[in-house]
Amino acid sequence: LCPGLAWQRPPTTRRSFVAGGAGVMMGDWRDKLMNPFGAAPAEAAVPRSPGSKGPTNEVVRTVNGIRHKRLGAGDIIVSEVGLGTQRWGSSDFNGPDEELCHKFMDRAVLDGGVNLIDTAEQYPIPSDRQRPEGDTERIIGRWMAKDKGRRQKVVLASKITGGQNVNAKNIKRDLEGTLQRLGTDYLDVYLLHWPARYSPQANWGQSLEYKLDFDIYSSPRASFEEIAGAMGDMIREGKLRGWGMCNDNCYGLTASAYSARALGVPPPVAMQND
Repeated sequence: LCPGLAWQRPPTTRRSFVAGGAGVMMGDWRDKLMNPFGAAPAEAAVPRSPGSKGPTNEVVRTVNGIRHKRLGAGDIIVSEVGLGTQRWGSSDFNGPDEELCHKFMDRAVLDGGVNLIDTAEQYPIPSDRQRPEGDTERIIGRWMAKDKGRRQKVVLASKITGGQNVNAKNIKRDLEGTLQRLGTDYLDVYLLHWPARYSPQANWGQSLEYKLDFDIYSSPRASFEEIAGAMGDMIREGKLRGWGMCNDNCYGLTASAYSARALGVPPPVAMQND
């Protein structure tokens, strides 16, 4: 199983970060994050995100006993159970080889009711010269290439390597590399493997504390707005359906959502954490 995807529930009550009205101006979200409850009247209705198709986490269908739910509030529908792929084709002593990985997908997708496959450009982990990073995406791509109809049966989520690698230029470049390795012209969900900024977590996100004093906006790291804008560009070009983050915290998720709404682009639909 892949690490749990936590679906973002659109705020609909007073105890939300959105202070009513028709949107958030650029820069306003940082102030609202520090004082989230002070401005919204009790009756304020929060508008749905642009492109909303229905309530997040809505059960859309059930396939072979597995519920398929709406991711975010858009049109991406994912099975509650997904295939995690971190060790697929890895140099680990028990890492599954390509033949076995294809059997996993046959059983889960073709016979089982699973449609979500979660991967990353950095997979497999661990890797080596014979099994380099990117091979996991190639394994999935070769499985899909066996039958043109397989692409329509799966929701593919992949990740851009995080940290200072995350900026508008690399989001577009790295996404192109992922698409090439998967053998498809679009990706369903693109995640930041870890934040492009200071984060209190050692690895997986155990800490909920966020120290704004450590958040250096003058650093060369990409801003929330730059990241959201690049994701919006890829969605407009048809190369991407939705985006989100991995190994992040609630501050990063909320700030990303505010930035996207301020820019008029789709907000993140997924948060993949421990």
